[in-house]
Amino acid sequence: MEKLVIEGGLPLSGEVKISGSKNAALPILAASLLTDEPVILRNVPILRDTTTMIKLLKSLGKIVEIDGDRVKITSNGKTRHVAEYKLVSTMRGSFCVLGPLLAKLGKAKVSLPGGCVIGIRPVDLHLKGIKALGAKIQIDGGYVISRAKKLKGTHIYLGGVFGSSVLATANVLMAAVLAEGETVIESAACEPEIEDLSNMLRAMGARIRGVGSPRLTITGVKRLRGVSYRVIPDRIEAGTYILIGAATRSDIKLRGADITHLMALTDKLKEVGVKVTAKRDVVKVKCKKNYNPVSITTYPYPGFPTDLQAQFMALMTIVEGVSVITDKVYPDRFIHIAELNRMGANIRREGINAIVQGVKKLKGAQVMASDLRASAALVIAGLAAKGRTEIHRIYHLERGYELLDKKLTALGAKVWRERE
Repeated sequence: MEKLVIEGGLPLSGEVKISGSKNAALPILAASLLTDEPVILRNVPILRDTTTMIKLLKSLGKIVEIDGDRVKITSNGKTRHVAEYKLVSTMRGSFCVLGPLLAKLGKAKVSLPGGCVIGIRPVDLHLKGIKALGAKIQIDGGYVISRAKKLKGTHIYLGGVFGSSVLATANVLMAAVLAEGETVIESAACEPEIEDLSNMLRAMGARIRGVGSPRLTITGVKRLRGVSYRVIPDRIEAGTYILIGAATRSDIKLRGADITHLMALTDKLKEVGVKVTAKRDVVKVKCKKNYNPVSITTYPYPGFPTDLQAQFMALMTIVEGVSVITDKVYPDRFIHIAELNRMGANIRREGINAIVQGVKKLKGAQVMASDLRASAALVIAGLAAKGRTEIHRIYHLERGYELLDKKLTALGAKVWRERE
């Protein structure tokens, strides 16, 4: 096991290339199960999570070739219907093979994804949508077992306690594209990752209307063809690097980002005193000397993303004044507070709110990563802090940030890995 070591307090400069979207690539990879024809995907980030999904596709009978960020998926026509626990349990996103397996084969046996460190994330909306399409479902031995001679279109409401679900929308959408008749999904997730999946499915021959809206209308087709498709840039990686620039008071550039996916973040950063501009796919971050404290509340897209909550909090720890961070998507997503406080931050939690009293400077310390985005927050804090920070359990970072240490080094950061 390795740890990440950061010598903080250095200004950064230069340009960083943004990778393809992890959260878009996972359901898009799963969508290859809907056809026996070749699927070629470009701009796929090679991460722990995407590698897990590729292993799962192989275990289901697909042939997968990787060449840089290009992934080619072919089939020998013998797709298995069982997604094993040892793979699904390591990554929640792999549960989205349920919909395409059921639609293509008429049966699926998929392990439940298990617990999650950021709180309870049930699969009830997934099962609600799949049942509505006519599938019979039972849970036995930790597996969801579903069968349907033929899925049939219907009207489905997928709203949950904390809004729409991206993964449930993806699962039900992929099942519906081969269902008989018309399916309407109400309260569908509007995230760019769902729009990307929809565009890929349409390129395969699916008939989907209302893409990008909370109402998706799908007219089922008999079969889908192969496709060559490019995955969108990772908006969360881009947002993380923008916040790295802001926290280190550094003017940096991002290449390959789509700023239109980050309007909630850039709007808040404007209030802070950070100017973010874009020309084509190049984003520039320009920082002022003095910042203003700003409060945020996370919501489903196009609201402020929960996946940038921890990183934004890391920035607010060094902005004098009081900021309130509220997470209405995952109210338990505050494990990083204790680790930021170890570095000299002044944060207290009150229910779904974190009250941040900004300090002048953070100090390097030994900290422990608890999940993917909390890890990114600790990286931001370490880069802004004075002295040496050691981040343990960095396998979390490897789930969602491609070549992080190399990209940071190219910006002038003193970052390296050491064996534990």
